[in-house]
Amino acid sequence: MNEFEATITDLSHDGRGVARIDGKAVFVSDALPGEEVLLRIRRRHRNFDEAEMVELRTRSPHRVEPRCRHYGQCSGCALQHLDAESQIAAKQRVLAENFERIGKVAPAAWLPPLTDQPWGYRRKGRLSVRHVVKKGRVLVGFREEDNPRFVADIEQCEVMHPALGPKVGLLGELVGTLDAAGEIAQIEFAAGDDTVALVFRHLKPLSESDLGKLTAFAQAHDFAIYLQPGGISSVHPLWPEQPRLAFRIGAGEGVPEVELEFRPLDFVQVNAGMNRRMMARTLELLDPQPSDRVLDLFCGLGNFTLPIARRVGEVVGVEGEHGLVERAAQNAMRNGIANARFEVANLFEDQRNTPWARQAWDKLLLDPPRAGADKLLEYLPHRDTQRIVYVSCHPGSLARDAGILVQKHGFRLSAAGVMDMFPHTAHVESIALFERG
Repeated sequence: MNEFEATITDLSHDGRGVARIDGKAVFVSDALPGEEVLLRIRRRHRNFDEAEMVELRTRSPHRVEPRCRHYGQCSGCALQHLDAESQIAAKQRVLAENFERIGKVAPAAWLPPLTDQPWGYRRKGRLSVRHVVKKGRVLVGFREEDNPRFVADIEQCEVMHPALGPKVGLLGELVGTLDAAGEIAQIEFAAGDDTVALVFRHLKPLSESDLGKLTAFAQAHDFAIYLQPGGISSVHPLWPEQPRLAFRIGAGEGVPEVELEFRPLDFVQVNAGMNRRMMARTLELLDPQPSDRVLDLFCGLGNFTLPIARRVGEVVGVEGEHGLVERAAQNAMRNGIANARFEVANLFEDQRNTPWARQAWDKLLLDPPRAGADKLLEYLPHRDTQRIVYVSCHPGSLARDAGILVQKHGFRLSAAGVMDMFPHTAHVESIALFERG
């Protein structure tokens, strides 16, 4: 028997409902805590099972109708059926549980959650492309929810930048007309304030006819189109000849104004509105003073470094990718900032003998990838560092590193909270303040 009646008791880290059948955890797609459901087991594992909901018998008061007609098929979102307030509460709960379970710490105060526009927010991403010969069509989109080997058949995306979201189906139609329809592997998109760029990864050289079709599409829809015949270094513009991608932060938001230029495959924060709000909170927590020396680790393009530089005596940004460091330095020059400098260093390797690691820093900013910053915390911060702001994209690594800062380095976790960088997904972005003593 594969069908069971069950009560959903919790929400998993990936947004599925959690039930228990004979003491075994069962993860149920599209189910919410408090709901009574009839479920069907789809996959069995040693320690848990996966199920789909056959019938919803008792509806949660927090359930809402998904806005996207492709929801449930596309893996791009996991929580459109849960109201916005409950999404935030679930993410805050995940963060708190990670602090308690992994770091054995708790913040002295919880920060109010940061939220922004929940739709049309995604300015960066990668779309998969699949030429389905039997259907005579090309599919462009995110992967399917139930089968990540396949591309979801979607026409539009509600969370994607509004200049592109309604046109996902048109991309599939475009690729389907190309001679190289079966040789386009993916399309990456990146939106600046004034330009939306599409990067076509193609496995074989494109014909003149294909180049003409791509150019005409770019002109008709006001996109900048880049081609990528090989690795990242092979990316080059097709049309226009010299597109410019840039975004502004600050000005009227309590944040010093800067503009950052970037390339279409560079890392930038996915959510432009949330990036501005996150910047304001970061500066509030860091409390930069004119005499401060600040170290910004995993600095990327200088997203945090350059606004901080407007407020302090000196700031140094450190990043592992040479191209990002080069563009960060160019952004500093472009904004007339002379008190920021940048260093290239693999921050997952021991850098304790480098000059920047041996120097005294009043304050630190950490914005690591999912792996966190535990390798750095073996030799940083020094005793003269009084304040650390940690921006995290993974609650588990933040909780682990919080334990290290508190137990090994003598900091206290003064405040922490979530930032809804990815609405309608289970992704938890957060920020934490650590103070000495």
